[in-house]
Amino acid sequence: MKKHILIVPGDGIGQEVTEVGKLVLERIAEKFGHEFTYDEALIGHVAIEATGNPLPDETLEKMRASDAVLFGAVGHPKYDNDPSAKVRPEQGLLKMRKELGLYANLRPIKLFDELLAASSIKPEILRGSDILFFRELTGDIYFGEKGRKNDGDTAYDLAEYSKFEVERIARKAFEAAQTRGKKLCSVDKANVLETSRLWREVVQAVATEYPDVTVEHMFVDAAAMMLIKDPKRFDVVVTANLFGDILTDEASQIAGSMGMLASASIGDGTGVYEPIHGSAHDITGKGVANPLASVLSAALLLDISFGLKEESNAIIDAVDRLLKDGYRTRDIADATTAEEKILNTQAAGEELLKRL
Repeated sequence: MKKHILIVPGDGIGQEVTEVGKLVLERIAEKFGHEFTYDEALIGHVAIEATGNPLPDETLEKMRASDAVLFGAVGHPKYDNDPSAKVRPEQGLLKMRKELGLYANLRPIKLFDELLAASSIKPEILRGSDILFFRELTGDIYFGEKGRKNDGDTAYDLAEYSKFEVERIARKAFEAAQTRGKKLCSVDKANVLETSRLWREVVQAVATEYPDVTVEHMFVDAAAMMLIKDPKRFDVVVTANLFGDILTDEASQIAGSMGMLASASIGDGTGVYEPIHGSAHDITGKGVANPLASVLSAALLLDISFGLKEESNAIIDAVDRLLKDGYRTRDIADATTAEEKILNTQAAGEELLKRL
């Protein structure tokens, strides 16, 4: 198979972890006889520094011309500390999602048994957890009208959804549920929000097309509690942009660390694959970032965009063997981890490649 992959490292540790992700893709191509070609592009703070634009036109053109995108992260502390900044790295991320029509964000929350001790949640609660989140990605409060009034003393952000936007993400989630445990939980706040009432109405209507899937509706505050109390009750979860952003970060603790969680942003064109962690400038350049989320994102890329299930599973199996052999990065190590088994970013990549 011949495919072209765009590497977009972005900011902070995004540059460190995507380097490992690319090495894994190269090893897979070598092992399975594929031909992958690569290019790189700028986004976020590094793009602002180079061009003044968080998503340069050249980057967008390269994204559209690729078969898939392996993405790192965006963000920089200088913007976090300056809320008045007009140009921000995150604008590049939002524009990318909008321009590429990436309306569905898939976040698998799968716990490797070897990492039971890495979470602060009791092992007996966690064991066997396997959740697939579908977060709507191009609507909601992130993209609605926003501004200031009353001489700047009052701020507003408009949450907005159309029936079409809810229908398309719901269908993706129902189709996934049919291939898994045939259970779907739709999360909203329909007791308070009009957008959530529309969300629930549309999901209920779409559910009639999938009679083999059991549907549960849950308010977001209850879902946040149940994720910690009984994560095994969830199989496929579909929710709006803001709720999905928060709940999946909470659910990262089920897997032990955000450094273990991959994601896929897909629509009707080029898919973008990225770890859910941010740019993490507090550890940038120290070589301690966990590259496994980027590696697992590469596995998603092979599976979803290229249909290479065997190759994707080979990566997941290599990660599993790495963990079974006792190797950890600092973020997933615990008191029982031998110091010589705690790896930096580069060493974790090297050990993983051996297992491929």
